Amino acid sequence: MRHQKAHRKLGRTSAHRMSMLRNLATSLINAQDERIITTLPKAKELRPFVERAITLSRHATALEGDNAEAQAVHLRRQAAGFFHAGNSQQKASTGRRGQERAPRTAGVLALRRLFDELGQRFKDRPGGYTRIIKLGRRDGDNAELAIIELVDNRREREAEETSKRAKSATSGKKKTAKASKEVEGTGSRRGGRKADKTFEKEETTKARGRGKVPVDDSVEDQKPKGGRRAKKTESTAGEKDTDK
Repeated sequence: MRHQKAHRKLGRTSAHRMSMLRNLATSLINAQDERIITTLPKAKELRPFVERAITLSRHATALEGDNAEAQAVHLRRQAAGFFHAGNSQQKASTGRRGQERAPRTAGVLALRRLFDELGQRFKDRPGGYTRIIKLGRRDGDNAELAIIELVDNRREREAEETSKRAKSATSGKKKTAKASKEVEGTGSRRGGRKADKTFEKEETTKARGRGKVPVDDSVEDQKPKGGRRAKKTESTAGEKDTDK
């Protein structure tokens, strides 16, 4: 029976395998793009390893009560076991006059980011914090490569915002086109309150659409018929009558 054989050995001893998984977890959390490229068996082993640490940070964000601070410290110390400890020379260099403190390791930075940022991001997500994408086989040893990345990363958030902006722009164009069609259907050039107050005859609207100037019959009746030429002809006709 295959008991107690759940994980891959990866051709390494227990100590070497645990150190490798801690290094991979540190690289994944500290990566700027929140993704790393490794072989597929290593990615499959890293996935449950790093997700347990993220679950601890999620639990720390949901603590309440008087004992919340002590429980948060306990969860942080538990998560520290998934990363390499601080620099071994950190304690020895502390308190010595004229000597600089040794720099903190990447594991300490990963633990800080885990509880300060990732715990808040995944507080409403019950598991499934990583994604594995296959890349094919590598030249040389023909090993199968894969990308392991954190979900809801910065690239995905930027892509989602871009798609939302594009959707809002297209919806605005559709609304504008619909409004213009409605205005054309009413037969008026203007819309709104001013258009409601004014009234225009249908003949005038049709004439404007054909490029003709609307003519008011009442105004035309009041104008004298004929132009300058008609006046001249009338005057010359009157002069001729007088001459006779």
